[in-house]
Amino acid sequence: MRTILLGPQRFQVTAPAALRSLGVDGPVATINSGWEEREDVVEELDAALDGRAVHLRLHHRMEDVLAKDPTFAASALAFRDRHDDLLTSYRLRLHHALDGVYAVQRRAAAGHGRSFGAVDDAIEGLRAIDQWYLRTLRVLYEDMREVAPLESSGVIGWHRGEIEALLSRCAVLVMPGGHVGTLLRTLRLFAVEIPEAMPVIAWSAGAMALTERVVLFHDLGPEGASETEVHDAGLGRIKGFIALPHARRRLLLDDKARCSVFARRFMERHCVLLDDGVILEIDAEGALPAGARVLGLDGAIHEVQPR
Repeated sequence: MRTILLGPQRFQVTAPAALRSLGVDGPVATINSGWEEREDVVEELDAALDGRAVHLRLHHRMEDVLAKDPTFAASALAFRDRHDDLLTSYRLRLHHALDGVYAVQRRAAAGHGRSFGAVDDAIEGLRAIDQWYLRTLRVLYEDMREVAPLESSGVIGWHRGEIEALLSRCAVLVMPGGHVGTLLRTLRLFAVEIPEAMPVIAWSAGAMALTERVVLFHDLGPEGASETEVHDAGLGRIKGFIALPHARRRLLLDDKARCSVFARRFMERHCVLLDDGVILEIDAEGALPAGARVLGLDGAIHEVQPR
């Protein structure tokens, strides 16, 4: 199983080099549904993939399902409303919990008495909130499937069959960025299963979708920092990682205290920085290559050492 994660492609295009490194001939399947309404604007992507691209057009197909299957469309709308309500509660809990984490962290750093493990315990509270959110989200998905079983939809079944046939004729899969929520929704809707033996090249939202847990972050947003939140479970093709695309443009990497909270909150996984120019091939055992940059529990950036 060969999986290559890239940094963003806007300023430094590394996809052609990654594709050549695979040494594989044949068509290249693309899933760029995260681009949403711009899904068919693929001239630059086609050029980067040497004219070998076969676009699966999952966003276009999802729009077709919504137009032709009223039962699914109504279920999807109800799910969106319930998910919005869940996100509101989740973000409210996170906001107050993170305020507490940063407050006890500052007090401990200033040396005002003993901390009694307050920072560690406060971070465990964050992890508990994340787990509550993911458990509740799974229930929402189960409820949606009960109301509108995807397997009973003729139009969804037709698209799934066509996608499976197209994918089976391709030698490589490429997953670019865009809106990671839309990308995950389309992958789930059409039950896309990536063959283990098929090489995959992914960047930005595509890289995030390949992990077990998708985490959203932006310390440098146009309206100020937005708190890091768990968005959803990913495909789980690569395990033990949190993918952090555009890390230098989206994280306050000089704020080691804040970065330490981030890394400790997700300490069971490597928090991997995917900045411009990065090319990381995950080995057959699922390990990061030497030189990969990760956030350490101390909030500093560390490089993975040779094994």
